[in-house]
Amino acid sequence: MKTYTRIIVVLLIAALLAATVSCVSGDPAGQGTVAQPTGGGTDVESGGAAGQGGAGSADQADSQPSPEASPEIRQTVTEDREGNPISLPDKIDRIISMGPSNTEVIVALGLADMIIAADEYSDNVEGLKPGIPKFSMMQPDGEQIINLMPDVIFVTGMSKAGGDEPFKVVADAGICLIYMPSSASLEAIMKDIRFIASVLGVEAEGEAIVEVMENEIDAVRAVGETITDRKSVYFEISAAPWMYSFGKGVFLDEMIGLIGAVNILGDQDSWISVADEIVLAADPDVILTSVNYIDDPIGEIMTRSGWGGIAAVRNGEIHFISTDASNRPSHNVVIALLEMAKAVYPEYY
Repeated sequence: MKTYTRIIVVLLIAALLAATVSCVSGDPAGQGTVAQPTGGGTDVESGGAAGQGGAGSADQADSQPSPEASPEIRQTVTEDREGNPISLPDKIDRIISMGPSNTEVIVALGLADMIIAADEYSDNVEGLKPGIPKFSMMQPDGEQIINLMPDVIFVTGMSKAGGDEPFKVVADAGICLIYMPSSASLEAIMKDIRFIASVLGVEAEGEAIVEVMENEIDAVRAVGETITDRKSVYFEISAAPWMYSFGKGVFLDEMIGLIGAVNILGDQDSWISVADEIVLAADPDVILTSVNYIDDPIGEIMTRSGWGGIAAVRNGEIHFISTDASNRPSHNVVIALLEMAKAVYPEYY
């Protein structure tokens, strides 16, 4: 199932840079964003060597018994990632995860059994219990969510992309809402993992996931720093005629630099709409795409009018990168990092 259309991609871009948390009764504080497109045609837990990397290793916790949560650790969490005050319940046994990146982290922490409901785009997260209720991130059924009696709800800030607060009725019922921001760097993603682990009282498990990530990132960085003939890369996250990509201030731009390449849009900021002329003028050596809502994204790029002269098209250097792994800010970004490295520099990685 193609889980994201162009409309969802545009909502993602609009939503991607803010989020907040409130775990006190009444209106939740702040604005937010987050979730990333799911890869309907791509399994983020697979992918050859990439699937055997840091994220795959971290997910070994899925098959282990749930770790014992420490209430002492949880009591130290008094602010969200944006500095807003939060008040966590004394005991957390029932979690609703609204956002696939949140779901991936909670499952990797070994707490899949505590997830009693999730968003509809978390459906393909490996390790999530089958048959649990799924809700829309944009228009959740507040009454049904309240009836499930969750202790906490992790909510993607993308839910507020339309400017509304769709979980207000849940907050008004006194349920603890935790809005997770969309992180712009790998370091911020690791902080997200540590934060979720602390909220759930399993700091050691969170630290183990982060350590695997750091090892994978360091290994790629070590190779990338030896590359002197740096290739230029265009990474497309939404296809023609509504092309979207990114500049600096996005973790994917950081990842392009880590593998030893250069983002052709690296002089621009954040998520951006792209015109044909920009790509034609930059003449990238390699084109990467995470588009999964059309049948043949590589073939579509190869046959675009006027693109035949681009070096990447002439040389067949167009590669698909896992949609989920590249677009969700979770530990699984290292899968995409390794895919990118092998696609751009197969002779080095």
